[in-house]
Amino acid sequence: MSYNITTAMVREYHATVQILQQQMGSRLQNSVRMESQNGETSFWDQIGATAAVKRTSRHASMPLVSTTHYRRMVATEDYDWADLVDRQDMNKTLADPTSKYSINAAAAMGRAKDTEIIRAFFAAAYTDKDGGTSTSFPTATHQIAVGAAGLTIPKLISAKEILDSYEVDEMDRYIAVTSTQVSDLLGTTQVTSSDYNTVKALVQGTINSFMGFTFIRTELLGVDASSYRRCPVWQKNSVLMGVGQDSQAGIDRRVDLAGRPIQVSYSMSIGATRMDEVGVVEILCDES
Repeated sequence: MSYNITTAMVREYHATVQILQQQMGSRLQNSVRMESQNGETSFWDQIGATAAVKRTSRHASMPLVSTTHYRRMVATEDYDWADLVDRQDMNKTLADPTSKYSINAAAAMGRAKDTEIIRAFFAAAYTDKDGGTSTSFPTATHQIAVGAAGLTIPKLISAKEILDSYEVDEMDRYIAVTSTQVSDLLGTTQVTSSDYNTVKALVQGTINSFMGFTFIRTELLGVDASSYRRCPVWQKNSVLMGVGQDSQAGIDRRVDLAGRPIQVSYSMSIGATRMDEVGVVEILCDES
C-alpha cells in the first residue's frame, strides 16, 4: 500500500448531540407539599393542637378552648436560563442543538427546584403575622450527631424515634441521601442481619423504602462547616414549595441581535420553607 495513503484518510462526524451525564430534573418536588403562589411572598396559616376538657359536673358552663394560630411565609426566587443558536452556525454544523438545549435547560431548572427545597430544610423559616420572626432549625432536638460514622441503622432508628415522639404523621416520610450514604448502610449491616436483604435491594435500586422512609438519592446535598454531609429526614407536609410560575420554555427569534439567532430560554419563580420544626430531622454523616 502506498505510503501516501494517509492523505486520503477522512474524519467522520455524527449528526447527533449527546447530553452528558447529570441529574435530569427534580427528584424532590413530589416529596414536599406543592402549592401555587401569587405574589412575591405568600402566607400560610396553621393551628396548633388543643386538649379536650373533661366535664366534672352536670349542666356546667361550656369551656372555651383557645386555639393557637401560626403563620409561615414563603418568598419566591426567580430563575432564568437562556442560550443562543446562530443561523450561520446551523449551516456549519451537522446537528441542530436546539432541542438538546431545551432538554438541558429543563434539567437545570429541575435541579434548581431541588436546591431550593434542600435549602429550606435547615434554613431559618419566617413566621408570625408579617413573616417578621426568624425561626431557626432546632439542632438541639432534631439533629443526629455524626458520631464519627456515615449513615447507619442506629441513626435511622434515632430519626424515626424523633419523628414519632412528636406525633409526626407516619405516612409520606422521606430521607435524602447521596450514593455514599446508601453504600454506608450496606457496609454497616451484617450478612446475618434480617435487614441485609432489604438494604441490599435498596442499594441495587430494587426498592426505595426502608424503616418507613422513602429514600431519594441526590448528589446536591450540602455539607456543614466540618464537611459532614447534611442528610434531611422529613414528612411531606413539613416542607412547602410555593410556585409562582412553574418552569416555562420559550424558543424565540432574537431580532434585536445580529444574525437574528434563535434563543432557547426557560424561566420560573419558586420558593420553599420549612412548615414546622418537628417534622424535619438532620442526620450528619461522615464521608471520610
